[in-house]
Amino acid sequence: MKFAFFDDFIPGVVRQDRIVDIAHLIDLPGNCPPQQRIEWLIANWAGQRAAIEAYVASASGPALDAVRLRAPLPRPSKILCAAANYMEGIAGNVSELEFFHKSPSAVIGDGDTMQLPDTDLVIVHHELELGIVIGSECRNVAEADALDHVFGYTVFQDASARGILVNGIPSWFSQKSWDGFAPIGPVIVTRDEIADPHDLEVRLWANGELRQDYSTSDMAHRIPALIARASRVNTLVPGDIIAAGCNRQGLGPMQDGDTIVQEISGIGRLTTLVSDVRGRRWPHGIDIEFAEYVKKPRKERGLPKPPRIIPASEARALTHAPG
Repeated sequence: MKFAFFDDFIPGVVRQDRIVDIAHLIDLPGNCPPQQRIEWLIANWAGQRAAIEAYVASASGPALDAVRLRAPLPRPSKILCAAANYMEGIAGNVSELEFFHKSPSAVIGDGDTMQLPDTDLVIVHHELELGIVIGSECRNVAEADALDHVFGYTVFQDASARGILVNGIPSWFSQKSWDGFAPIGPVIVTRDEIADPHDLEVRLWANGELRQDYSTSDMAHRIPALIARASRVNTLVPGDIIAAGCNRQGLGPMQDGDTIVQEISGIGRLTTLVSDVRGRRWPHGIDIEFAEYVKKPRKERGLPKPPRIIPASEARALTHAPG
């Protein structure tokens, strides 16, 4: 089943080329925020599924091309993005699994405009990724049980503003969390409709030019590992998103006037428009220099060394040091 919000954030189910209004099946006041409504549906899916399926099977609704689709998760509690989670087509190229947070206010929906930040930067890259939607609360979940906590999947764009430094160091926050830097949608597809999330085709076009074109089979750490690792640090709740990372060999610039079309097989297409008050221009096409850079071993990239971890014994000594 494919869930979406349309027009004035009406909850609906997409059936072929139409969308069916299911607002009356969500047991919340009509003036509740959209995010609260979709979270209720996700959390109560097991008990509501039969009624929703029966209603949608016999109901009608407007044509998809006659409505405006909105972000299916307008303000998720958390967006956790996996960093460097693809092998880039190189066998054994596996980085340690880590995440960063992306701001929920970065979310926009299908057909919305991404406004590039009015600040100095090197380039804004597209990074099309599979979005994993959490279906039930979990903490310290085992990999063997992780997929039981998945509600479904969506298309996720992890836009990245490269070259913004804070105190001379690249800042995840300043690169990733600008408002509008997380287009998602246009639907959430329930887990049962995706036979194997590690065998999906991911494609992105910029103004009709194919750039990203890879398979989720290239993931270094698969979805159960992502959920297990993330849930060690954060309690995951219904409606949270985990972005699975991407193969970065097809990244390129997003710039003023671009139309970005993003597609994942079995889920659908998401369109994002791009605007830039500075009107910056970068060379069109795949950023070959960046693609070669990310294939290098980390020690050869010129990145700052991670800080030394201070043992507990040293920390205690420092705490009690005179002066």
